[in-house]
Order: sequence, then C-alpha cells, then structure tokens
Amino acid sequence: MIHKTAALIGASLFALATPAIAQDAHDHAADLDTLQQTAAPAAGSPLPTINFGKWGFDPAGIDKSIKPGDDFNAFANKKWIDANPLPPEFSRIGAFVLLGEKSVSDVKALMDGLAAKDPATLSGDERRILDAYRTYLDTAAIEAAGLAPAQPYLDRIKGAASLADLAMLWAEPGFASPIGAGVTIDSKQPDRHIASVGFGGLGLPDRDYYLDTTEKGKAIQARYKEYLTFLLGEAGYADPAAMAEKVYAFEDANARTVQWDRAVRRNRDLTYNLLTAEELAAIGGKVPVTAMLAKVGIAQSPGFVVSLMPPSAEEIAKYKLDPATLAKIGTGLPGMFALVSETPVEVLRAWMAKEFLNSHAAVLPARFDAASFAFYGKTLQGTPEQRPRWKRAIRETEGLIGELVGKEYVARYFPPESKVAMDELVKNLRVALGQSIDEIKWMGAATKAEAHAKLASFDPKIGYRPNLEIYEGLAITAGDPIANRMAAARWQMADNVKKLGEPIDRTEWGMLPQTVNAYYNPVKNEIVFPAGILQQPFFALTNDIAVNYGAIGGVIGHEMGHGFDDQGSKSDATGALRNWWTDADRAAFDTLGNRLVAQYNSYCPLDEGKTCVNGRLTLGENIGDVGGLSMAYRAYKLATKGKKVPVIDGLTGDQRFFLAWAQVWRSTQREESNRNRLRTDSHSPEEYRVNGVVRNLDEWYKAFGVKPGDKMYLPPEERVRIW
Repeated sequence: MIHKTAALIGASLFALATPAIAQDAHDHAADLDTLQQTAAPAAGSPLPTINFGKWGFDPAGIDKSIKPGDDFNAFANKKWIDANPLPPEFSRIGAFVLLGEKSVSDVKALMDGLAAKDPATLSGDERRILDAYRTYLDTAAIEAAGLAPAQPYLDRIKGAASLADLAMLWAEPGFASPIGAGVTIDSKQPDRHIASVGFGGLGLPDRDYYLDTTEKGKAIQARYKEYLTFLLGEAGYADPAAMAEKVYAFEDANARTVQWDRAVRRNRDLTYNLLTAEELAAIGGKVPVTAMLAKVGIAQSPGFVVSLMPPSAEEIAKYKLDPATLAKIGTGLPGMFALVSETPVEVLRAWMAKEFLNSHAAVLPARFDAASFAFYGKTLQGTPEQRPRWKRAIRETEGLIGELVGKEYVARYFPPESKVAMDELVKNLRVALGQSIDEIKWMGAATKAEAHAKLASFDPKIGYRPNLEIYEGLAITAGDPIANRMAAARWQMADNVKKLGEPIDRTEWGMLPQTVNAYYNPVKNEIVFPAGILQQPFFALTNDIAVNYGAIGGVIGHEMGHGFDDQGSKSDATGALRNWWTDADRAAFDTLGNRLVAQYNSYCPLDEGKTCVNGRLTLGENIGDVGGLSMAYRAYKLATKGKKVPVIDGLTGDQRFFLAWAQVWRSTQREESNRNRLRTDSHSPEEYRVNGVVRNLDEWYKAFGVKPGDKMYLPPEERVRIW
C-alpha cells in the first residue's frame, strides 16, 4: 500500500518513458525493468558521440543548407541526427540520453574499482554495493532458482481468501496494490507531514490505451492480453487466457470509469482533498480502510490527502469546469474503492499475481524477462534490443541503495569548482527573474511583491545532499535479487512512515547525485541540480560563457520557471498551496498560458498532422522552457555586461547561446516511443523544446536575422513572453 513520497517533485527537466506509470499525482513512475540478458555482461551497442569542439559546440555540425528561421532544430542538429542512427537498445537517443549513458559508465568504473579491491578490505557499504550489483548480474543463478524465490509471495496472494485478506497484503511493502498510501509533506501546511492516499491499477501506460479504438490501439491491447496470459500461466492458472480477459476487464473498467485524464490531473486546485480517517473509511466500500491504515502505520495522521476526488458543485463553479473537462474526470478514489469492492476476489488475486511477476521479470528466469521486453520494450517503445545486463545492474543497485553509490560518485567525479560556478549562474538567474518581474506589464504591484518574496525564498541545491543516506538496517543478500527488492521495499516503507510527526527534512533530495536531470519541488520551493547533469552538453568549466548560459543556464531558468508555471505558481514563498494572486493578474497569466497551449497544440509530428502535442498536458514544461531560456538570456547579458564578447568561429555570443540550447535537445526517437510520449509525457518532444521556444523570443530573431516569410516566424504580437 505504500508509495514513495520522499520528495514530491513538481516537475523535472526530462522524464524517461517507463513501461508502467503511476496513476496518482502522489505516485512516482514505476520502473519495470523490461530487458532480457542471460549471457555475461556485454559492452552493448556502440554509442554515438558528440563533438563539443573547443568551446562547447562544434560549428561543423551546423547544416548551413537550412535557414535557422525555417527549422532551427534542424539547422543546429540535423547533421548529427542523420549521421547517428538509433542504436538498437534505445527507443530514443540524443545529447541528454548520452550524458545519462556517461553517468552509467562512470558508475560502472566505480563498480570495477570495488571489484578489484581485496575483499578483506571492503567496507560494509562497499560490500553491499557489490553484492547488489553482482546478484543482479548472476543470470545463471537466477535461472537455476526458477520461481522458487517468488513462490512464497505468490502463495500468500493465492492464500488470500477474502477482500479483507487481500487488503492486508496491500498494506505490506512489496505487494502490488490498486490503492496506495504513504507520508508526504502537506501542500497546504508545508511545515508538517501528512498521509496521502491514491490509486493505480493499470498495466498499460495510460487510460487512453484502453480507450483507443484504432487498429494500432487494438493491436496493443491484444498483445497486452497475450502477455497477461503468459504471466497467469506461469502463476499456475489452469485457463490463463480466460483469467487474463477478466484481469483486463478489471483494468479496463478502472481506465474507463475511475481514472482522470492526465492533463486534468495536473490541476492542483482539484487534487488536494483533505479527509478525516472517518471520511476516508466512509468511501471505502467493502475495503477495511481503517485496518489498512493501521497496518501501514499512518492511522494517527492529522488528516489524509486524497488527490483524485470528484469535484463538488462548488468546485465546479469556482474553477469554471466546463462539460468537456468534467467528461475527463473519473470517479477517483471513491470509484476505485467501489470497483475493488465489486470485483471478484479471484480476479484481484490474479491481478496481484501478474503484477508481482511483471514487476520482478528482470530477476526471474529469462522467459519472463523476454516476455516483458517483447511487450513493454518492443511493442510499446519500438526498441529492437535490450540494454546490456550490466547497465541494468547499475540501475538496480541505484534503486536499492543509490545514495551509497552516489557518495562514491561525487567523490570521484564532482569537482568543487563546478559548484562554485553553478552558484554564480544561479545568482545571476535570480537577478534576471527579479528584473523580469519588475518589468512585466500584465502583473500588478501586490502580486509582484508576492512573486519577489517567492523568488527570494528559492532554495537552490547543487551537486548532492550533504548527508547522503546510509540505509541503516537494510541488508543486501548475495544471490537473491528478489529478497533484496523486498528488503528495500520494507526499508523504504519504514523510512517513509517514520516521518509522520517529525520535522521536515529540507536536506532530503528526490534524485541521486549521479542522476542526469533536475527538478523543482513546490512544497519546499527548492530547485535541485544533481552532479550528474553538471557536465556537457549542459555545463563545463572550459565552455564559452554563452554556451553555459544557453545550456545549464536554460536548465536553471526552466526549474525556476516551474515555481511560476501554471501549477507551481499556486504555491507561495513558504511552499504552501495558496492563491497569492489578484484575480486580474491570474486571469492575465492564464490568458498567456492559453496562448501557449494553442501554439503547442498546433505541433503535430505524426499521422500527417493528425497526432499532435497536448498543449494543456505540456503547459507547465513549456512555460518552464520559454520562461527559463528568457531568464537565461537576461542572465547571460548580466554576466557579460561591460565585457567584450568575441565572435568565435563566425558565431556571435547570442548565436552561440541559442545553439547551446538547441544542442541540449539534440535527439531522435522511434515512432512507437513518440506515440507513447505524446500521450503520457508532460514534456513536449525535443524538436519543439527547441523550435517552440526560440520562436517566442525576440532575441533569437535578431541573432539569426529571422524575417517574415521564414517558416518559424511569428509576428511580435503572437509571441508569448510570460516571464
């Protein structure tokens, strides 16, 4: 029943598509490791490389046959894209992904270094890291063990004779539950912890996959049923195909009646619903809610935040929810309780059994790994081959004890000079945003004062947390990867639940030091930049200053922008979910946001213009991109004020600034991956994170001489500039 809520990340810079996604605003994406590898560790596919030249961008990569005003992304990136076809282990590749691969290789070097040490000299933490890594790699032992390591858990599921029995399993870590609970920071009182309750239950990435009546959609549904049949056959069902239909019907009913549309689910005004324990039990149907809460250890919470509750008549009127929006809102948690109460116990047992086998496919015999990859990797993502086992072993180790690995990583790979340089960049971005707030004409003085207070209270965190987790009490068992996963689940649950009633730990992070990403957390009003991202193409001490500001500066601005996007802007300087806007200023802000929605809705990369970006789903990220790059440009000008900015390789400083941003999003992907992301990802496809952004910035037009008649040209009155 537990779900991890150590950090409620408002938005990250980049989200990797995963085979299964969480269905609740409080749940993080569940990463099902879906790749097969039974042989010894292999090197994997040869990876493309990026030449960063002498100053952070190689001008030889510019395609001068393309006018920058016609397709700026192609102008900056097409030569590289054409020269670097996708390696078979990837559903997409690009500058961002390649830096992630570098992080994986760097961690591998750490593993090799530990393995080379005299075992007698290994510390306890080093031993845990190596044992976790080697245990995942030992496919011969996994094959020999068969289903034996999973059988005790499958037997407990099979032995649950009633809904009450199942509910007690749902309250235990390591068992899949359609209903989840945990401890988080209270969005309206961010100085306290509170319990939150949500739900999931879908095996396909989103509810829309169940609603899809196209031939492609029907084919995916059929392949998913085949996969369910395989899993249930392995679980021992006499007629697995028949039970697979029943399990699918349970998920289908969930998708059609209970779930919310992903874009509507972003609305924080609708997803904070504070219930008492009695109110929560009252909507529980036949589910023994009170007993579940007690078993999890959160019964004494001062309240229970439920994200998805059908809006009241007052809320419908207050937030002006039109019929089209209301049609996208399902029955939420009350509906999930009702669905579970109405579903036969044998179907719920089968759903739990397939979830257990599916989630552990990578550490079960190769037939499970192969079947999982065939569906989640090939069918949904279009990926021809699995990643090498050693790369997956690193990810597994990081999932179990990632901050122990992170401690070794930063000691070797994160120079203190990088943090000093980042501090300077953040300082200049703060000044830039403050100036922008002062200058914007659509916001009044009272709201500006609140905005400045929020900016002043931003808490930037760079590199790694000072007190990295030591996972006290978490034992790693050599040779039993399922035991390690279950032990980690128990440790994470205990670590999460013990926060109830404790002060907020403002040093805790939601990402590992070696992660190539960044995030903004609204309840802590913090922007976080792990060490892993502070490398090229984002940042280097040897880069031209224009490149650093166009790349990592744009990232810093992006994350700061999330504090002022359509949802992050609903939290104040303390992190509290509170309306600090005047009605007129909020209306003006929303009008600008709606214009940005319309722009991105017009970007249609598939099916001859019929399959498009969801501008409402991606609005927060698009505001972060447009506002963030605008802030970064202003900060770049602050950093170079009074200095002579040279022309390098025929490129002005402003041109180098925008090319650096384009290089960050250099990318190519498979059609299946693109389709999946257009449905499920709150980030726009990379080409629009370049072209969709720069065409709104007057400075880009000036830098590259973009004129009317160029394909990307927008008249000044149509350009959207929010921050």
